[in-house]
Amino acid sequence: MKKQTTKEKILDKSLKLFAKNGFADTSVRDIAKAVGLQQGALYNHFKNKDDILETLIDELMSSAIVTIFEDKDPAELSERGKSLLSNIAMTFKLLSFDGKNEALFKLLMQEMYKNAKIRDLYHEYFYQHNVKKLSAVLFLMMQNDRIKSSDPLMLANEFLAPLFFYQSQVVLLKIDAKSTSSAVTLFEKHVDFFWGNIKIEKDTLF
Repeated sequence: MKKQTTKEKILDKSLKLFAKNGFADTSVRDIAKAVGLQQGALYNHFKNKDDILETLIDELMSSAIVTIFEDKDPAELSERGKSLLSNIAMTFKLLSFDGKNEALFKLLMQEMYKNAKIRDLYHEYFYQHNVKKLSAVLFLMMQNDRIKSSDPLMLANEFLAPLFFYQSQVVLLKIDAKSTSSAVTLFEKHVDFFWGNIKIEKDTLF
């Protein structure tokens, strides 16, 4: 297993403290103590606490959700049909159980109402970025008569918004140590319901 650098340790401990106590209630001294550093030594790696937060948010922006469509040809993705939607839903589901992404998600939810930069990042990259990418793929599916004609942007919103909601439900249940069994099935059920309502039934020739 690769040994963590000091900078990685600072980010790891900071994330845990921010997610547990909140950004405002976590001091640089708290972070340095958790890492085992003198407070002054921490500034060799980050300018201040805001710099640590921005680095953590940058990591979230490059998470699996944000990069679902990166470096992939929309035309090729459109050929996958329902399996593409299943893959997207599975990505959301798996990230719900990834400790680091769970903590990043909790941090994002806590700070979104206090930090305008984080709100902008969330809106543009964490949500709208994926909506725009998926809408382009859905438009191609419509052009190829794979799904019913509709507003592709609205359709992309209708598919992705519930996934964010289900993910938050899983995280909240885990925080309270409650069973997630009913929530985790919603990801697959959503794909089945959504695809069933947009696909074009092909006539079968005998």
